[in-house]
Parts: sequence; structure tokens; C-alpha cells
Amino acid sequence: MTSKELGKIGENVACDYLKNNGYRILDRNYVKLWDDKTKGEIDIVARKNKVISFIEVKTMVDNPDFFPEDKVNYRKQKKLTKLAQSWLSENKVPLDSAWQIDAVSVIVDAQTKKAKFEYFENVVSEY
Repeated sequence: MTSKELGKIGENVACDYLKNNGYRILDRNYVKLWDDKTKGEIDIVARKNKVISFIEVKTMVDNPDFFPEDKVNYRKQKKLTKLAQSWLSENKVPLDSAWQIDAVSVIVDAQTKKAKFEYFENVVSEY
């Protein structure tokens, strides 16, 4: 299985969870190009109770030495914030609307093909 296929599995697991927990999926795989070399992607944009969540999904196989959510570091958070603001602007949503950056960690067991899922809300504390 390629990393792209694994990522798609994680995103599908996350979307199922979100839908089953009252979220409405607004967008998937939003990509923004800032120049010839810089691009960014938000995996899932969803809304629940008037709050828009920009969700980064990290998927790994088996028991990694670190947790997938650890990859949503300061640099990634800063990039996700910039992407979220671009999405809001392009979709004519006022920037002062309620929104947050969330993260999803999916660890897939290679033997059983079952996924362990964790959802982290509002992972960016400042900007």
C-alpha cells in the first residue's frame, strides 16, 4: 500500500467519524498554490455548531515510534492557519467567523486492518 493510499484510508475513516458525530463536510483536499514552489493542502473542512474545522489527518501503519499527531508541529500549524484563511476568503466566509484547526490521528494495524482513531480539537493556540 502506498502512502497516498494509506492517507486516503485515514481521510475516509475521519470523514465517517465526523459525519457520525454531527459534522457536515464542506470540502476535502483543498489545495492552495502561493507560488511555483509552495503549495499547501487541507485534508478536510467541516462544520459543526457554526464552527468551521480545518482538519489535518495523519495516518500511519502499526505502532510507530511517535504518534501521527506529533507531525502537526508549529510549522505545520502555521501553514494550516494560512490555508484556513485562504479557504475562508475564497468561500466568502468572514475571517472573524468561528473556526479552528483540528488534527486526526489514525494508526492502522497491518495484521487486522483495523484503525485506531483519535480526534484533537483546536490544536493551534495562537495566531
